[in-house]
Amino acid sequence: MQLNPKPIIVGLDIGTTKVVAIAGRKNEFGKLELLGFGEAESAGVSHGVVMNIEQCIQSIELAISRCMESNPDLDIRDVYVGIAGQHIKSFQTRGDRVRTNIEDEISKADIDLLIRDQYKTYIPAGDRIIDIIPQEYTVDNTPYVLDPIGMSGVKIGASFHVITGDRNAIRNIQRCVDKSHLITKDLVLQPLASAAAVMNEEDLEAGVAILDIGGGTTDLAVFYDGMLKHTAVIPYAGVNVTQDIRGGLGVLRTQAELLKTHYGVALADEASERDFIEIPGLRGLPSKEISVKMLAHIIQARMDEILDYVVYHLKQVDLDKKLYGGIILTGGGSQLKHLIQLTEYKTGLMARMGYPSEHLAASTQLEKINNPKYATCIGLILRGYYDWESGRPRFINEVPQINTNDTVIIPPPTVPDAPVSSEDSFLEDPINVRPRRERFKNLFDGMKERIMKIFEDEPDQEL
Repeated sequence: MQLNPKPIIVGLDIGTTKVVAIAGRKNEFGKLELLGFGEAESAGVSHGVVMNIEQCIQSIELAISRCMESNPDLDIRDVYVGIAGQHIKSFQTRGDRVRTNIEDEISKADIDLLIRDQYKTYIPAGDRIIDIIPQEYTVDNTPYVLDPIGMSGVKIGASFHVITGDRNAIRNIQRCVDKSHLITKDLVLQPLASAAAVMNEEDLEAGVAILDIGGGTTDLAVFYDGMLKHTAVIPYAGVNVTQDIRGGLGVLRTQAELLKTHYGVALADEASERDFIEIPGLRGLPSKEISVKMLAHIIQARMDEILDYVVYHLKQVDLDKKLYGGIILTGGGSQLKHLIQLTEYKTGLMARMGYPSEHLAASTQLEKINNPKYATCIGLILRGYYDWESGRPRFINEVPQINTNDTVIIPPPTVPDAPVSSEDSFLEDPINVRPRRERFKNLFDGMKERIMKIFEDEPDQEL
């Protein structure tokens, strides 16, 4: 019996239109092998926010059960969960700290304390800090320090990108996972997970914007000079396009979705005026013809609005002309025909489609999984592996074994001495800041080791 040093990681993407569960494990070449796949229609979630707990639980359980049915050897207990929604906000802040032991060199503990101080930053009541990401440091009067550890100095400071979300919305997501008899390893901001799946080191150096067009929201993550510079959630996405088609053409929601996915074009100039689509009538009513040109105009109007938001956010951080890597489109809504051309026209930047192919091992199901709409789920698995490779405490003693049938057996989790709530479990590990050259070593180089350390802030004070 030989030990397999690679654990099985499960990503759970809870979206507005679908819930996807993918189980994967890295092979000896560092590529992800697909071990299980399950997908279910999402219910109870609107624009990334849980609106019905029971319906959301049913969707999660169905996706997980289908994932386990695809591989009877799977036993899924722990998952990495993506989080997004209109409640996600971000802002920039600045923090400094005077060291007490100035004779000693700057250590990781000093950086940890500097970041912990930022959790005292004022945020609106009802919000919660999701993550604080350092961007660049200063040591005394020396600016633009990439890695201050090992240097000498009295005062250290940094610029920070602070990501916040609605406290109750975060709790509702985790409550759905808990009631589905799963353990949340971590909650990860979806645009950062998608970025990990579709970016590489060259993209980070050139500067890129990741535009994840999902079902309920469009998520934007902007990287420049190897660092995360901006995140935003745009409240329009695929569902809004479907609703526009439904209202503009007077068809059912299912018909509108089929029109969008099969005949939709994001650039109206590319649609033919002579082409029509015949829609069957209801209950004996005559059928109706839909103009492909009209359909394209409806779709382009909404996509123009989304891209206007993108341009606005890029101008807010003065990066609308500096992203030489352009815009990477991903997510299910990015598959509209001619969307790349429309994006380039509206933003003035180069655009391309983002696929998680470079992280996936060759397999019979590669063509199915190598799809922009699964980029977030692949990114969640990559995040899990980054945690494991970084030696996070929660991965100690969790190495699976291979039996004689080469079946992966995951040992049961260690029973704690006392009950610990799932929220408290995120307070176990201190923030771990790694040097910049290590942060982007594989997939999250350039971000701090805790790409998405949910619930790291101080426990709530009862009023």
